[in-house]
Parts: sequence; structure tokens; C-alpha cells
Amino acid sequence: MKIAVLVSGGGTNLQALIDYEKKTENCPYQIELVIADTKKAYALERACAAGIKTKIVSPYAVMGAEKAKTADKQEKRLAVSDAALAAAKEAGCEALVLAGWLTVLSGKIIEEYSGRIVNLHPALLPKFGGVGMWGHNVHEAVLAAGEKESGCTVHLVDSGCDTGTILVQKKVPVLPGDTPETLYGRIAPQEHLAMVEGVCILAGLLSQ
Repeated sequence: MKIAVLVSGGGTNLQALIDYEKKTENCPYQIELVIADTKKAYALERACAAGIKTKIVSPYAVMGAEKAKTADKQEKRLAVSDAALAAAKEAGCEALVLAGWLTVLSGKIIEEYSGRIVNLHPALLPKFGGVGMWGHNVHEAVLAAGEKESGCTVHLVDSGCDTGTILVQKKVPVLPGDTPETLYGRIAPQEHLAMVEGVCILAGLLSQ
């Protein structure tokens, strides 16, 4: 299964996918392309180091500076989504993996890759999902709610926000005195495992 990995940040989950592909004979996926919605994503460096093609689809890159300055959030989302779709199709990608990707996808990409997009979310969905629930916002919300456990979820993407079918969940305890940073530190290694497992499950589903 040829995949495009969509990234916005440091790319530790991308690295987990790269490492698994390298060390695993008959790995069920192949990373064909890494797409970033910002040129500042360190994940791009990881892709280059691994010899993987990259594409930047930031609003400035795909709309031009003048239009990007005046466009509203929805216009930017659509422009980025359409550019990501074009890049993935050109590279022959059969599935999309959102690994720390912060732009909410909209438009044709959801339909054209229906059932073939997975996302990693840093909490146990359906709890603590939806608009604004990303990064440390999620961990702060988990701690504020007094939860006894948290973790991460890999799920299929649909037209909602964090609402698609769950493929994998990994749980960790919430400990007394936890901060968003310490909780994330416990969840991060589980994210790497869940990301690889979720992509392998998707490859299995698509091969049936």
C-alpha cells in the first residue's frame, strides 16, 4: 500500500513509520510522499534524510502570499486540502496517514480517499475529540476532567472531526501530579506503536 504521510510538526510518528518500514521484511506499506502544511515542519528533514519525496502545501505555497493574507480559514483549508489531494494522486498514493497534521481536511479529498485516511489522536476517542482538541490542549482537558487514564487513538477519517471508525487504541494511566508534559511523555511511545499498527490494519483492510 503506497501512502502519503501528512505532517505539521516534528514528525516523531512519521519516524516510527519510516523505521518500521526499513526494518520489516514485507512491510505492508510504503511511504511514497510526505506532505506538510508548513515549511517549518521538522518532519520534512526526517523525510529528506530517509530519501522520501516531500511536498509543502501551506496556504502561502498554494494560494500565493497576497491571497493567503486575505483568505478566511475555510478557504485556506480547502486550498491546502486540494493541493494535498493533487500531490497524493500524482504520487500514486492509495492511502493517507495524518501524523500530527493540523489542517482540518475538507472538500474532494475526503470523498476521493474515503475509507483510506487514518488519523492519530492523542486521547481515547470519543472522549476529548473535536475542534480545538489537538496537542497539549487535549492533555490539559484530560487532566482538568480528572480522568484516571488517557492514551491515543488511530481512526479512519470521515467528514466529521475525530468521529471516524476506531482502528487502534493504546491506554496509559493518568498519575497524581501529572502535567500535560508528563502525560504526553507517557503517551508518545504508545502513539508510535499505534500509528504503525493502525497503518498496517488499514493495509490489511484495503488488500481484502
